[in-house]
Amino acid sequence: MISVAMITMNEEKAVGSVIADIRAALEGRDHEIVIVDSSRDSTPEIAEKLGARVIRQFPPQGYGHAMARVLRECRGDVTVTLDCDGTYPAAEIPRLADMVLSGDCDLVNASRLEKRPATMPFPNYLANWLFAVTGHILVGVKSTDLHSGMRAYSRLLIERVKVDPHGPALPVDLLLKPALMGFRIKEVFIPYGERIGETTLHRWTSTLWTFRRIFRLAFTHPASH
Repeated sequence: MISVAMITMNEEKAVGSVIADIRAALEGRDHEIVIVDSSRDSTPEIAEKLGARVIRQFPPQGYGHAMARVLRECRGDVTVTLDCDGTYPAAEIPRLADMVLSGDCDLVNASRLEKRPATMPFPNYLANWLFAVTGHILVGVKSTDLHSGMRAYSRLLIERVKVDPHGPALPVDLLLKPALMGFRIKEVFIPYGERIGETTLHRWTSTLWTFRRIFRLAFTHPASH
């Protein structure tokens, strides 16, 4: 089974169309949609009506706790994550999932950064480039996009990789730590679309936590030396 995992906070404008796109992409295949939700709007009600399994996390406990929870809740042989804002192409879910299900790899990172997306502000693009370079230099893991919200994880990887859910920027740990542990990782490029609704990203807090996670792995994980 393929699990599709999302975390949501006030995505009522996007959640219906995103779930419809997921259903269309996985038509005829055994799948589930799992959402950890911390919304004040009608996001969870819409998602449940459309057949998603919704776990409420309210009051909100932050991005890291929500992402760690949704990964634990998924029951599939592979879990594909994406943001519930229309930016990531649901049509790519089968390709990513099949790369893991075939045994080709344990994790697929769907990078937004083959080149600068027109939908990504230049400061965000520059920051993502800097994160990638820092991760490569300090941790030895080569990737173009440490912050991608769209990835495919094997069940084994989710069960074995323990991460710190406190604070933002958890995708950094969810890519770098598996690489340091010897899991097989592949990276593919995807288009990155226009966001539906308002962003909840706290840029400076996320930036600080990104560097904190990179430096922590660089100086505490034996495989990074």
